[in-house]
Amino acid sequence: MLFTPAETKVVVVGGGTMGADVAAVCARGGCAVQVVEPTTERRALLPDYFARTMTELGFEHRIHLLSVAGTLEEVDWGDIDLVIECVPERLDVKQELFAKLERYARSEAVLASNSTSFPISQIAQGLKTAARMIGLHFFMPAHLVPCVEVIYGEKTSPMVADSLTRLMTACGMVPVTVKKDLPGFLANRLQHALSREAFALVDAGVCTPEDIDKAVRYGFGFRYIAAGPAMQRDHAGLEVHAAGGATIYPTLSNSSTIAKCLSDRVEGGKFGMKTGEGFYTWTSESIQTERERYQKALREGLKIIQQDLPKIK
Repeated sequence: MLFTPAETKVVVVGGGTMGADVAAVCARGGCAVQVVEPTTERRALLPDYFARTMTELGFEHRIHLLSVAGTLEEVDWGDIDLVIECVPERLDVKQELFAKLERYARSEAVLASNSTSFPISQIAQGLKTAARMIGLHFFMPAHLVPCVEVIYGEKTSPMVADSLTRLMTACGMVPVTVKKDLPGFLANRLQHALSREAFALVDAGVCTPEDIDKAVRYGFGFRYIAAGPAMQRDHAGLEVHAAGGATIYPTLSNSSTIAKCLSDRVEGGKFGMKTGEGFYTWTSESIQTERERYQKALREGLKIIQQDLPKIK
């Protein structure tokens, strides 16, 4: 099995924000992509979204590679090489979908899930062809954040993982291989480890959520665009980290439950922007301003690391 973008035909199931951006990533690399989106209203918005996004990425000459369908039955499954699931994060929904995909897709087609948390083996439970089932986890917004996780399930074929890794690289992404099917995979485990300590410090009255954000954005997080934790330790000296860790590690939070400052907000219906309040208070105007700032920051950051990314022809 060897994916060549110009010869690869992809189906993305789910045309929400994540699915649409994943489709743009694949089309950017030269794959023909069909997005299956059952919601009429959302489906009607996708052509304009694709035209705008592909133009912003500088790949307007590949807009024609993107198409939209309303149901799985509308897809010509005879020549589909890869299916990427981007449906809501519910295990029963995903399992039901993959049971259908196993029947629709030809046996050589790879079946991938963009699940953020469910073990791939759990989603693939009951499938007769679980060897072709694999995790392919993007980060929002998928067309701007280069990393993508390629995650092995218990029965995933190494050939499938290798082929998908090569394809994602050809699409301008930076794949990381996750060889064990752990909850949260790789990146989300790292993020939650940071969040656990951050919110424990808030609960302890050491700092505010605003202080946490400043410390990460303008402190050590600022350096991550240049070097990850392992590379940063080589810059600073491993003995420096070892000495610091010996002092700090015994005092770090190892709680198996989420922090009170987080759980209290969730129980109070304060989910963030979608409800108007989370750690910050939001209005429609401030949400728009923040999202524009966030998108601009990501684009500028992408420019900085562009030289390290795979080149797309």
